[in-house]
Amino acid sequence: MSITVVRKNTYYDSVSLMSVSTRANQLDGVHQAFVAMATEMNKEVLRNLGLLTAELDAAGGGDLMIVLDTADGVDDDATLVAVDELFTAKKRASGQTESYRTIDAAARNRPGANLAVIAVAGTFAAREARKALENDLHAMVFSDNVSIEDEVALKTLAHDKGLLMMGPDCGTAIIDNVALCFGNAVRPGTIGIVAASGTGSQEVSVRVHALGGGVSQLIGTGGRDLSEQVGGVMMIDGLRALAKDAGTDVIVLISKPPAPSVEQKVLAEIAGAGKPVVVCFIGGSQDAVVAAGGTFAANTDEASRAAVRLAGIDVPDETPEPVDVEAIRAKLTPEQRYIRGLFCGGTLCDEAMYAALEVFPDVYSNIQKDPERKLDASSRSVAHTFLDFGDDDFTNGRPHPMIDPTLRIARLLEEAKDPEVGVIVMDFILGFGSHEDPVGVLLPAIAEAKELAAADGRHLEIVGYVLGTDRDRPELGAQLENLRSAGVTVAASSASTGRLARAIVRKGDDA
Repeated sequence: MSITVVRKNTYYDSVSLMSVSTRANQLDGVHQAFVAMATEMNKEVLRNLGLLTAELDAAGGGDLMIVLDTADGVDDDATLVAVDELFTAKKRASGQTESYRTIDAAARNRPGANLAVIAVAGTFAAREARKALENDLHAMVFSDNVSIEDEVALKTLAHDKGLLMMGPDCGTAIIDNVALCFGNAVRPGTIGIVAASGTGSQEVSVRVHALGGGVSQLIGTGGRDLSEQVGGVMMIDGLRALAKDAGTDVIVLISKPPAPSVEQKVLAEIAGAGKPVVVCFIGGSQDAVVAAGGTFAANTDEASRAAVRLAGIDVPDETPEPVDVEAIRAKLTPEQRYIRGLFCGGTLCDEAMYAALEVFPDVYSNIQKDPERKLDASSRSVAHTFLDFGDDDFTNGRPHPMIDPTLRIARLLEEAKDPEVGVIVMDFILGFGSHEDPVGVLLPAIAEAKELAAADGRHLEIVGYVLGTDRDRPELGAQLENLRSAGVTVAASSASTGRLARAIVRKGDDA
């Protein structure tokens, strides 16, 4: 059965819709739920699923679509009431007491506000971000699918007005101790972060917290900021802002590999900062960072440790993982020589992939820079494969995997059937905006994956890393214990996850 409803002129932001869609999928009798604005992109997704009706096709971009594939005998009216209650519960949880139909109206009626979070369909995001900037509001653009030309124009406008333009596709920020979109509950402190990576910045913030430090500000830039076209505008402006911030003593810069010319521009700013600057550009040049006067970090754990030490806090050296790698390796058959990484976080996937690339030539990914080893969402895994399920190719018209684990669960079970797979690596991200129980929702699939391998006479090793703090909900310790109880080997940090996985499948290597 299928329930289809179009609610005219009913707008919800994409963050709310992702959360509601995920919870609607968990309702009794619902096989699949699709709750989204009626943009052309979302209608195309429904068309590909065979669910686009004439009514849905006629809907406008400001209309809300509710499409439910339900079991036989399900009460349509009761199910729709349950979906509506999810929207109501979302409003109650947010504590929202005032709403405005436009940014202009919000700016007029809330004169003390100075930041707007833009979470609308990408078609409209640039227009709304421009309105925010024109009203002298800093902008955090959560939306993706914004053209690079619009991004450059918006960041140029923001720079000229002395404002921050975080994004597009900016998933994480902590401004004055308030986490925005995806973020974690971390201790306030004196370490400021500027990041072109959402989960990379989350990882550094939680590691800083775990090591006894705290975060002053976390400024996201959006993933394309350090591309040749954008030129690092937001990272440079963010670095300058933290250099002037009296509450920041140490600055950390985080990015996936930047364009070489942009890396030079950013590093040229370090000398003028007047504060220690730690640089973690995955795959970046140590010589270039040191020559610029910065502190080089090869991964997020090194960056966190360096920042906390520079903040004056004593930090012990990294200790080896308390894992008996030889005992695990002995359980694998000679054919089980490959790693499969299934990640929510792009930087977490990158770190694990680079650990594999240090020792294996045959590493494939949807975020690989080598075009000969680049996969897409429809590709089957090859040799060592690392997939970032948060990449646009996977999230087009779907909630982020930090909210909805459906695609990752399906891939986990598929990989478990491959007799050449020895280790599956997964991340579990806690915090604001994420699934309310990221470990718990995967536990049945983890058990099934292990059973599939066992039925074929194989041991399947699963390595997991939980990104979170003792202040997050659900609580970090409980999530770790649930993984261990399920037979999952738990890594201590993102940086150690890939090293641990490669050690298990590579004879003679150490974790």
